[in-house]
Amino acid sequence: MNKRIVLIINYFCLLFLLILIGCNTGKAPKECITFEEMGDPTSDTLSDWSKVTTGLQASLVSVDVKYPRSVAPEISINKSVTLTGWKAEKLSGQLLLWTAEDIKQVECEFTDFTSSSGKLPANIAEARFVRYVMTDIFEPGCGYRKPEDFPASLVPDMLDNLACFDIPEKTVRPVWLTVNVPESAVAGTYKSKLTITARDQKTQEFEVELKVQDRILPPPFEWQYHLDLWQHPAAVARAQNLELWSDAHFEAMKPLYKMLADAGQKVITATLNKDPWVQTYDKYEDMILWTKNADGTWVYDYTVFDRWIQFMMDLGVTKMINCYSVIPWKSGIHYKDAASGEMIDVEVIPGTKVFEEIWTPFFADFKKHLENKGWLTITNVAMDERGPKEMKAAMDVLHKIAPDFGISLADNHKSYKQYPYIKDMSVAADAKVDSADIQFRKEKGLITTYYVCCSDKFPNMFTCSQLPEAVYAGWYCMAAGYDGMLRWAYNSWVENPLTDSRFVTWPAGDTYIVYPEARSSMRFERLVEGIQDAEKIRILRNEFKDNPEKLKTLDDEVAKFNTITPGDSYVDMINRAKNVLNKLSE
Repeated sequence: MNKRIVLIINYFCLLFLLILIGCNTGKAPKECITFEEMGDPTSDTLSDWSKVTTGLQASLVSVDVKYPRSVAPEISINKSVTLTGWKAEKLSGQLLLWTAEDIKQVECEFTDFTSSSGKLPANIAEARFVRYVMTDIFEPGCGYRKPEDFPASLVPDMLDNLACFDIPEKTVRPVWLTVNVPESAVAGTYKSKLTITARDQKTQEFEVELKVQDRILPPPFEWQYHLDLWQHPAAVARAQNLELWSDAHFEAMKPLYKMLADAGQKVITATLNKDPWVQTYDKYEDMILWTKNADGTWVYDYTVFDRWIQFMMDLGVTKMINCYSVIPWKSGIHYKDAASGEMIDVEVIPGTKVFEEIWTPFFADFKKHLENKGWLTITNVAMDERGPKEMKAAMDVLHKIAPDFGISLADNHKSYKQYPYIKDMSVAADAKVDSADIQFRKEKGLITTYYVCCSDKFPNMFTCSQLPEAVYAGWYCMAAGYDGMLRWAYNSWVENPLTDSRFVTWPAGDTYIVYPEARSSMRFERLVEGIQDAEKIRILRNEFKDNPEKLKTLDDEVAKFNTITPGDSYVDMINRAKNVLNKLSE
């Protein structure tokens, strides 16, 4: 063969090899196995992708925006982001990926964060692929609904714990960025590279600038924000196919509820008898087993209750134990008849003789048990949205037979006016507590929070809600003078929570804010962000007591959030307020 031809062939072979090296990530090929999301039911699937450049597209974008899966983004490419926060604060960013062709094995990796004053390890940051779930719309809020009667769409929400991800053609894939600023970090400005690789694609790099302010956010268990997201242990057992209350069940719950503890959760959700709500896909299974002996005496088995309470305390949730309910949504209790071995269901309505006869021996025994465990002073008898007539009948009996217990109530009837001594009162967001009543309760050491549920369009955390609403919730709390917020539920999962957040009642996502196997969500991350803001506001208010000018600047900004109808500009309002907070933190 002619030497010239050989040289030409070798040249092109070398050139081809260099091209391959340029596109090769240097990582071994692997399968990125995961479950399949639901199909997009909207006309978005008809969107035009012809103008999208060949290959994997990527840009850093705002954390305030949710991008549809089937629409090619029309955005300017942004290659850098700046995150500002205190030491021990968790910060968020968002990277958006999209492609007109199939892309395999997308992976994200951070380098160390470096500055002139030192280095922070790369593992303080993580990038999680965001998964799309089916949602519906808010209207009409509470009430039974058929899926076919409400427009459905796919929304990004779940943060999956995957090392790599395949992106199908003509789809968008958000990536949620989280930076956990170490408490030991030296204040200063750090820079890291976020590297995006994919099979047969050029490596892309993005700059993440981290500004660490010379302030420390206390650990979550010291936060004063009173967070109460109701837990649902039985849902974990069903979703992960585990035996209820088994060792494997408790092991599976550890990362899920540690995530809640790290958000500053203050309350352990427990049950006194049968399912208090009968409104969830999974029942709230028994934690205390009641047995009635042939002679009419009672025996109560607290084995599960004790293990659950200690389990949550070991994770860092230690302030309150709220036990539901002496007034369940369907009045009644069940117990085992020792003579027959059968389970007996009894209707127990407040104000009746049987109500007092059933609950009197229980609370006497329960009090002794809690005293032995050292838990009596933090245990409340809890009730949820009960009417005035039921409340009065129940409170009269509880005052007589269980005076040593605190009371906790999710109140949608302004019962706090009638029972000002209730230890833990959460009032519906649309029934605002007077500032004088909040102050009175603060002086008595009583907790006053607000809650949102299916009836509250804003600020809420449905899967159809806008992400900044979860941040607004924290600012609203501080503006209105509340101690924190309550929301059902942390993890009352629907039948297929990984793909479809809709339920037979209420707007989609109402029943849970995180996902099985300790997968977080965009909603939950933004909720924690708002709580961190609230803690920073509290700390700066205390510090600025001797600096009236700075205190006024802070209070004037916070006061703007004292409404649950802020208007369309609330996102800009949040971002302006956060800038003021950062400036005051310098």
